[in-house]
Amino acid sequence: MDVADAAPPDAAHTGPPGLDLARLAAYLDEASPGLVHGPLAGEIIAGGKSNLTYRVVGASGAVVLRRPPLGHVLPTAHDMAREYRVIAALHPTGFPVPVPLHLCPDPDVIGAPFYLMSYVDGRVLRGRDDIYSVSPATAARTSGMLVDTLAALHATDPAAVGLTDFGRPEGFLERQVRRWYQQWERSKTRELASLEQVAAILRTTVPEQTRAGIVHGDYRLDNVMVDTEVSKILAVLDWEMATLGDPLADVGLLVVYTELAADGLAPTQPRFGPEQGFLSASALVDRYASEAAEATPVDRIGWYVALGYYKLAIISEGIHARYLQGKTVGAGFERMGSSVPILVDRARAALAGAT
Repeated sequence: MDVADAAPPDAAHTGPPGLDLARLAAYLDEASPGLVHGPLAGEIIAGGKSNLTYRVVGASGAVVLRRPPLGHVLPTAHDMAREYRVIAALHPTGFPVPVPLHLCPDPDVIGAPFYLMSYVDGRVLRGRDDIYSVSPATAARTSGMLVDTLAALHATDPAAVGLTDFGRPEGFLERQVRRWYQQWERSKTRELASLEQVAAILRTTVPEQTRAGIVHGDYRLDNVMVDTEVSKILAVLDWEMATLGDPLADVGLLVVYTELAADGLAPTQPRFGPEQGFLSASALVDRYASEAAEATPVDRIGWYVALGYYKLAIISEGIHARYLQGKTVGAGFERMGSSVPILVDRARAALAGAT
């Protein structure tokens, strides 16, 4: 979690928007004594555009708190218990995630369910200075680590970590298309014929799923934390969309983020790509295919890329809707609405290339 752009914590305030520090301190003193001692101070951690992430500091140190966004929350979205559960399941395996500390399902404490996890002191390669400070060799190595960590996640047996019932892999792709369209219907701020077209094509061209595993759901470079030397991944972050399903959905979305960054269209990052040493989208796919625990055909990766653009367009529309309602916290939300048609057009192009 990158706190470089966040304001310093101020114990004189009740807390940043969405976080009542006085109520949180009183709750923790009773529910989890010793976890973090008051008085508490807090700050919003920069980067997230959906669930809210805060650094909470007490006399005993810092922890991280995650809660749903302010305002209207779509059904099945922003489930703190699911996010906490997958981190708690993966942590004992040695997979890089923060230490799960406490889950509070009671919305009355701070206005929404939340959970606490350890504060990981590292770097997120998000801003221009972070991205451009790494050498081409380090950039290439970082891309490789990103893919290899994703392959390791997909190689993790859900049953071995107690996640057998974490999702329903059968019919996963069909449900993704349908459920994201339902999200569109609930959050759209305008009609968009191109999205309707993409949804129809996705529904009628679903690939056969060849394997199932734990799917992160939003895997990209700025959702992992690296050490100071950028030599290893310390933690994979933002598990709000995790489930069981087709691992290639993660690969397709990683391609989406890689292409957007290379074209200077990434919502949270500057333009970067092979010219800085990072692997291209096609090179990432090739590396994943060679590193995956099982033989994973990637011949229909274009469909998964289209699904990724479609999903990201609908997420962006939902964020745009919250922005219009004045329910967002932080900067950069004013650009989300204009990105939706661009993302949909890219989904159409990916589908055209997949046939």
